[in-house]
Amino acid sequence: MLDYDTEAAVYDATRGGAPRAAAAAAAVRELVPSSARTLLDIGCGTGLVTERMALARPGLRVFGTDASYGMARVARRRIGAVALADARRLPLPGARVDAVAAIWLLHLLRGAEDVRAVVSEAARVLRPGGVFVTTVDKDAAHDVGSDIDVAFAPYLNADPSDAADLIVGYGSEAGLAVVGEAHFLGHGQGRSPSSAAHAVRAGYYASRLHLPGTAAERLAAALTALPEPDRPRAAPRYRLLALRRSD
Repeated sequence: MLDYDTEAAVYDATRGGAPRAAAAAAAVRELVPSSARTLLDIGCGTGLVTERMALARPGLRVFGTDASYGMARVARRRIGAVALADARRLPLPGARVDAVAAIWLLHLLRGAEDVRAVVSEAARVLRPGGVFVTTVDKDAAHDVGSDIDVAFAPYLNADPSDAADLIVGYGSEAGLAVVGEAHFLGHGQGRSPSSAAHAVRAGYYASRLHLPGTAAERLAAALTALPEPDRPRAAPRYRLLALRRSD
């Protein structure tokens, strides 16, 4: 996995920056009821998405948590109210907020119990009628139908931790039911074969690919041999689910 304390300094510039953040924030707002007054963004990273949620809806008080000190430090400069916290054990009493968001978080958790714990914690801190909004099937949104997709196929992790059916099931166990979904474009995330090869060597695909031994180098070599290695392929289209806590 990446060292997110170190990654914080370059995260926004290498992940689509403000356009991707604005698209994500707009999609989250579609799913958060206009009556909501408080939103907790867990795994908020640098706070780029969180900040845009807050700016676009002035009546919504937005807070963030992240497990990485480096990420939380950057986010705090943007939104102020940020806590260093494990998403499986949130530092909040129960039934405290109207909405919880988890954007590009669940796919990073490899153990089923860790994912279940995050969903359960989101449900615990929600007030009755509150919504949990999360990305699902994150890795499956990338490189769909492209030659990069074909090159990756033999190395894909068979059991993504953020598969929609899993998250719906964990939500049901915690008293959450699906009430909506939205999609948004991952601006700046359409990789070229060359940039994908670099990302493979750097370990950026830990959640998506299983690369034991020399597999990473073999895959990187196959990617750089593809036609037009510097041409970016299509940007991903991410999926969000909204799950509502029962009254």
